[in-house]
This record gives sequence, C-alpha cells and structure tokens, in this order.
Amino acid sequence: MALGIGILITERISAAVVSDHEVVGAVRYFPQNGDGGTDSLRGVPGEKIVQWMTELVNQFDFPKKPEFVGIGIPGIVRNGVVEDSPNLIQFKGLNVKTLIRDSFESTLGRLPVSVFNDADVMAAGLAATQGHLDRLIRVWTLGTGIGYGRYPWSQGTWEAGHSVVTLDPKETYCGCGGKGHLEGIMGHRAMRLRFMDLEPEEVFEQAAEGDARCVEFVKLWHRALAAGTATSVHLDGPGKFFVTGFNARFVNL
Repeated sequence: MALGIGILITERISAAVVSDHEVVGAVRYFPQNGDGGTDSLRGVPGEKIVQWMTELVNQFDFPKKPEFVGIGIPGIVRNGVVEDSPNLIQFKGLNVKTLIRDSFESTLGRLPVSVFNDADVMAAGLAATQGHLDRLIRVWTLGTGIGYGRYPWSQGTWEAGHSVVTLDPKETYCGCGGKGHLEGIMGHRAMRLRFMDLEPEEVFEQAAEGDARCVEFVKLWHRALAAGTATSVHLDGPGKFFVTGFNARFVNL
C-alpha cells in the first residue's frame, strides 16, 4: 500500500503519515500546545508556515519512503494555487503546491503534491473512514471560520460558509466583510466580535442558564446552520451531512 503524508492547515498545522485509509502512528501538531480557539497562524507569512510544515514532517520516522503529499488549506484552491483565503489571507495568490514540493525535495525527494480546500479534505477523509466512498456527503467544519466540504470533489468554489442566511444589514461579522453570511454568525472569530464581553463557550453556557441575550443568539446560531444546510440540499440534492471542528461541541441536533 502507498505511504503518504497528510497535512491539514487550520488554526494550527496537523500532520500524519497515511497508509491506505488509515493514519500510521501519532498525529503531530504545530504549535504543539495550541487549542482550538486560537489563531496561531493568522498573519504569519505563507512561506514561514510552509517551513514549519517541513520541519514538522521531518520529525517522522517513515517505515519506507513516502510516495505523495496531500494538503488541506482554507480557501479557494485551484491547481495548487490559493485564489482566496479570508481567514488566512497571507496565502492568497501563493502557489502552495510548488512551495511545498520544493521545500520537501531536499529531504524526501520530489514527491507529487495535491492541495485542496481543508473542508473538502475532511469530507474525503470521512467518506473513506466511514464507508461512504460510493455516495455524496457534505461536511460543516465549525472553527474560526465555517468550512464546507463535499465528497466526491467537484470543480467549483463551494464556499457555503459564506451563504447568505439573513438580510439583516447589521450582520457584518464575517471575516470576508460580507453581510448576512453564515460564518458571520457561527464562526468563532465572529462570535468573539459580537460578544466583546464573553468568549463563545461562555455564550453557550449562559444560554443554558437562561440568559435572554445568549438564548436568542444560540437560536440564531442554530437557525443559521439549518438555513445553510437547507440551501445546500436545494442546490446539490439530499444526502448525509457531518459536523466537525472544535465548535461542533455547541451543536444541539
């Protein structure tokens, strides 16, 4: 079976050795002690992040020479180039595929590199590990922003986290600057902007205790996810949805 390297870039860098549909050994992280709610990579130059990725991968003791590298990164990715990335704007315009291939070449040789949107990568991983490779699945990733992944992969933008779910002109918290976006309600960054006096987990805790302001927001938060999901069903047909990301803990099904 082919042995490869899987790397996911979100609030931090995650890397693992992959064989067939399974992770081999431990997953490594950078920064190692980062938690889900931090923006460890925000504002760091893309070239520096690629350097950190290389250093992280070089820590692995490979049982044999890897044959491929797969990368998941937030934003709109085409042919290895990040055309836009609202939450990691430093990657906009970078040919990440070439940067990573050249960075790994000195230690691992010239490997084929594939770069996709991080949520699409998550959808492919779930399809492989949950036995859904024969059907359409979609994934909401609830993190700093809101990722939307689709398997099987299809050409398109698929930035459903920027779906318009309200016409309220005051809803301007989305990282892209748009109004009424799903991410502007559900994103971790957006929630922190909305509640300057509370962290997101405190908002949900106080909603459970009956605080009126927080209760109303939690209703809005869930309605936004329902609206985005319904829109996807109307556009792409019925099918299974998964919810992941560090804020999936807040979802009341």
